[in-house]
Amino acid sequence: MRIVAVPVVVFLLASFLTYGLGALGHANPAAAVLGDLATPADIARMNHVFGLDRPFVVQYFSWLGHALTGDLGTSYFTGIPVATSVRQALPVDLSIAVLALVFAVVLGGVAGIAAALRQGGRLDRAVTLVCAGLATVPPFVIGIALIIVFSVFLKVLPSGGYVPLGTDPGQWLRFALLPALALSVEGAAAIARQLRTSLVGALSENYVTGAVARGLPARRVLFGHVLRNAAAPALTVIGLEIPSLIGGAVVAEKIFNLPGVAQLALQAGSQHDIPLIEGTLLVTIAVVLVSNIAVNLALTRLTPQARRPVGGAI
Repeated sequence: MRIVAVPVVVFLLASFLTYGLGALGHANPAAAVLGDLATPADIARMNHVFGLDRPFVVQYFSWLGHALTGDLGTSYFTGIPVATSVRQALPVDLSIAVLALVFAVVLGGVAGIAAALRQGGRLDRAVTLVCAGLATVPPFVIGIALIIVFSVFLKVLPSGGYVPLGTDPGQWLRFALLPALALSVEGAAAIARQLRTSLVGALSENYVTGAVARGLPARRVLFGHVLRNAAAPALTVIGLEIPSLIGGAVVAEKIFNLPGVAQLALQAGSQHDIPLIEGTLLVTIAVVLVSNIAVNLALTRLTPQARRPVGGAI
């Protein structure tokens, strides 16, 4: 119950702040839409059309009520429903983020397991050193480096653009590989370090010694017992990396020319298109919270002791 209740409270607080920042800002949407020749009477009339002449609390609850039914309002400048614009842009971010998360889990998992099994050896030290270095490199630097290597020199992957997954999966993968890799590196490094630390501790437990003494195969001990008990901290890292993936999408979309939600929000910000700004932020918040709920549910299923109420972030 707490796993769902806390995100709901966070969502309500975040939605209030999101709407408050838009409603209490210095921008005047009515004046921006009408242009410099608009008279005060024209602006007042447009504010009434937009519903901006109502009390703030009334505006907020009206907006939230409509948003919960899928109505995020209408763009002041294009007249297109915000939900339609977000629905067109969101699959870009979700597909790239999911692919980046897969890369992070696979690369980080393999590196963390390999380092733990070779504790104190050259491979362990190499993985630790590489992960420490990659964790300090911003995603946009990695993205530019990937473009230089794979697009400029090797000419095997496009440097930008996007093809929807449903249109051509092969072309989607070609365009999605570089941005997904750029976003996954930081997460892979964090997962590898956390998993390596957890596995080293788990491998020294008495139940591992007992399992080996009973003649269980090393692979079964590792994947059937040790990894299950050591995966919880790494799974927590995955939950913490999801907001980073969403935040990194802003840079990735700019570098790789992706028509995602971040570019939609930046365009809305430059035009002071308040409904579009609020809509993109609200959907982003919802995606992050839903993802965290899924991670927490998986963590609870993996480690029953996590069901006990404890303090801490979601």
